[in-house]
Amino acid sequence: MPPKKTTTTGGGGGGERGQIGGGDANLKQKSPAEFFQDNKGIAGFENAGKSLYTTLREFIENALDAAEHIGVLPQVDVLVEEVTLTQYETMIGLDAHVRKDDTLYDDFETEKARAKRLEREAKVEMQLEKAAAANANKGKKGGGRGNANSSKGEEKKSYFKITVKDNGKGMEHSDIPNMLGRVLSGTKYGVRQTRGKFGLGSKMALIWSKQTTGLPIRVRSAQPGQNFVSEYVLDIDIEKNAPNVHKEEKKPNTTKWHGAELSVTIEGNWTSHRQYVLAYLRQLAIVTPYAALGFRYISSHAAGSAAARNQDIQLHFARRAEVMPPLPRATKYHPSAAKENQLLVKDLLSNTREKTLSGFFNKEFTCINREHANRLSRELGAGFSASMHPKNVSDKQGARIQQLLASARFSDPSGECLSPAGEYNLRLGVMKELGPDWIASYASPALACGGHPLIVEACVSLGGRDVKPGFNVFRFANRIPLLFEGGADVATRCVQRLNWTTYKIDKNNDKIGVFVSIVSTKIPFKGTSKEYIGDENAEIAEAVDKAIKQCAAQLRGKIVRAQALKDRRARKKALTKYVPDCCNAIFTMIASAADADTLPHERARNYDEKEMLWPVDVQWEEEATQKARTREITAEILQKRLEECVEKIDNEEALEFSMQQNKDGLKQDVFLNPFSSFAHEYEPELRPGESGVAFRLLKKARLIA
Repeated sequence: MPPKKTTTTGGGGGGERGQIGGGDANLKQKSPAEFFQDNKGIAGFENAGKSLYTTLREFIENALDAAEHIGVLPQVDVLVEEVTLTQYETMIGLDAHVRKDDTLYDDFETEKARAKRLEREAKVEMQLEKAAAANANKGKKGGGRGNANSSKGEEKKSYFKITVKDNGKGMEHSDIPNMLGRVLSGTKYGVRQTRGKFGLGSKMALIWSKQTTGLPIRVRSAQPGQNFVSEYVLDIDIEKNAPNVHKEEKKPNTTKWHGAELSVTIEGNWTSHRQYVLAYLRQLAIVTPYAALGFRYISSHAAGSAAARNQDIQLHFARRAEVMPPLPRATKYHPSAAKENQLLVKDLLSNTREKTLSGFFNKEFTCINREHANRLSRELGAGFSASMHPKNVSDKQGARIQQLLASARFSDPSGECLSPAGEYNLRLGVMKELGPDWIASYASPALACGGHPLIVEACVSLGGRDVKPGFNVFRFANRIPLLFEGGADVATRCVQRLNWTTYKIDKNNDKIGVFVSIVSTKIPFKGTSKEYIGDENAEIAEAVDKAIKQCAAQLRGKIVRAQALKDRRARKKALTKYVPDCCNAIFTMIASAADADTLPHERARNYDEKEMLWPVDVQWEEEATQKARTREITAEILQKRLEECVEKIDNEEALEFSMQQNKDGLKQDVFLNPFSSFAHEYEPELRPGESGVAFRLLKKARLIA
């Protein structure tokens, strides 16, 4: 291995570990990298399987962010290669070692232990074969079974080389070491919506690689229009929280490629977390249908063997949309943030560039215009004025400002700084991946949660591919899937509390898909793992509950209309079934009357008493018998006329049903794909004449910067 070259870029390092001052020798400090190495569980690296999953997730999300940042439809290719122990030893420069005393090694087993292991593996293999046969009979999809001796939670040490390539903006050549090798350094800090949950990104993967394999990360990067490709090989000095650069090079960019390619070798467990990786990719394709995702897994079995073919996986999630959501924008705090953060006002007063107190209110917070700022300044009382300089505010006065902001009423934020998936993309993703029979969607207006804008989007589907009966809840936060601890999530709790029978939905037998996407400048996660959103926050719980109910109400309307249509078709089918018999009976009666010397009513039993059992139209009788004699009325003509009558009545009932549904009973929403990133506003709904078509015209579009 070449000698290490240490980057001396300053800032954010945290200094060397050691004693602080000249006091107690036990008083020491740790760098951020050391802290996360010792507490890697809070970043999703608690075991080998979860670490493999988290590394893939971090790399993929960084790739999506990089492409979206420059307005390019993402193309992300992921390769996971299993590395054998021999290959790993070669990579770290160890020669093959021939054992002299096998009993010294941990993997040595006696004949008795070997017999027990073989017996146990035979039982597991038999169980796996039965399960595979059952799955095949049910037509379920699946890949390789994994190793039998990895079952029942036995964690076998394995190594994997992960490579992720994208077509994004790339990284500045000189910034690459700090962006990848210095913890808590990045470009996503501030009050804005981001995919990341910890601000660590790929840095934690590099720490895990350093800890488990000792191998560096390899990076290739190029920015748009750049005539060279940056290549780095680096790792991280954990004690100093600084990058160690092993290789730095610039190569000609002959293909005009732009993006980044990261490759890292880590310890992992594919068998235990294979299902989570595949579920993550599938759900990511739902919430980002505008991205093309490629995934390939290559096992370490001998090339061409049956076992390798069974365990290798290759997936491609095609792009189904051409329009991305608008980029999230940095924003200011909502005034209600003062309720959650007692230090917020003090920090903003210290860092503001405004010269007046009213300007401070107006520029440092959202939802406060100049008039409102002046009213707040007057409300503060004695010792305050609208022209007061923020730097002259004392700590006591700052506490008064914080108290006022925490208790005053403010309008909800606009949400223009957020980048939700959008109803169109969310519906399209669900339709693409699940193919449901019915689907409904809803997007809530923006609301303030802890001083941060928040938007809830929801979809509810019925039916579909590979969807089990009952509830299937899919959760997303800032457009990334959440796969763990779903039972405690606000979306799951709202689904369980809802009375689905009100909406004509059978919660036990119907295949119900519930998709809830929450975007915010700060997602209120619960727990250190940040894998779920609790329902303790009444505002979020109410917004999620409302979104799901709106979708369920839309589905109820569709179900009612479908059932009414089914009933009408059944009634029409029943009537049509008896038309031939009725026509034959009627024609036989008319033909008999035509052959008689007198009209039918004259042959009635009580004709002499001049009391008819029913009203008689003599003229109609004469015309009908005459037409029967001249063959103007036949059984075929009667059948045709009766079928026309059934059709007419059916159409009239359908029209009446539509009118009862306020003319919306048969209306179906049609979503058209816009060719721009404009936010559209619409005119009121128009209905020309008595047609069944309703439409809304576009107002002048507003560009979201």
